[in-house]
Amino acid sequence: MCSEVRAKVEAVTDAVSVLEDSKPEKFSRLKSLLKQLLEHEDSTKMFSMVTETWNPVTGCEHSCTYCWARRLAETRLRNSKRYSNGFIPRLNREELNKKFRGGVVFVSDMGDLFGEFVPDEWIETVLKHAGKFSSTLFLFLTKNPSRYLDFNFPENAILGATIETDRNEIYKISKAPKPGERIKAMFELDWDMKFLSIEPILDFSPKFWRKIEKINPLMIYIGYDNYNCRLPEPALDKTLSLIKKLRDSGFLVFEKTIRRAWYEDSQLHEF
Repeated sequence: MCSEVRAKVEAVTDAVSVLEDSKPEKFSRLKSLLKQLLEHEDSTKMFSMVTETWNPVTGCEHSCTYCWARRLAETRLRNSKRYSNGFIPRLNREELNKKFRGGVVFVSDMGDLFGEFVPDEWIETVLKHAGKFSSTLFLFLTKNPSRYLDFNFPENAILGATIETDRNEIYKISKAPKPGERIKAMFELDWDMKFLSIEPILDFSPKFWRKIEKINPLMIYIGYDNYNCRLPEPALDKTLSLIKKLRDSGFLVFEKTIRRAWYEDSQLHEF
């Protein structure tokens, strides 16, 4: 974690301290989350704040071209019980016996719990179990955040959305709802602990940062594709400018894989 981001985490920690007397439970949860960010600054997990993963529901029908989870399920894990029929959505009831003792738990990193293909009953079962462990924060991430509006969440939930771009016209890499729909849903979501994953980042409009600002997430993760998928990604300078604008606006931005766009090196060789 760079010194600039560490300073921002500490500043946000100071800022939320105003809740200590008026909303002690909310203060405790936010403070716990920020503590995780500082303590796990060198984490190799998908998100630095995560202390463990939990997969009560696995599988997805979005068919994103860059999906590492589907690739894993259909190769190394293809002989396991969960993925013997491929990456189809599945409720893993044995996971509902699991107990948690603090930290930040990433829920269903091997699927999309809020995809339209997941029954309401499965989601309600997962949320009920998460609500039993008030000292643990549960991190949810989806490409279909409009379904967040249909459920009552326990207060220890962090609600995240993957929004790779704000340009619907270039989004041809997935069956998931278009980025514009996701942005609108996150605008409408009234929740203190929201976060965005802009990964893999795709080319975006000049107004993207304003849309992010309106969503007002507690934190943002930004990174490029790691699997050489040759996506329609932005030039490095454009991404760095977005990161700077967001940080200048007071947002916590964590950098993941930040590199030149795949086409930039070939352009250099042409000169």
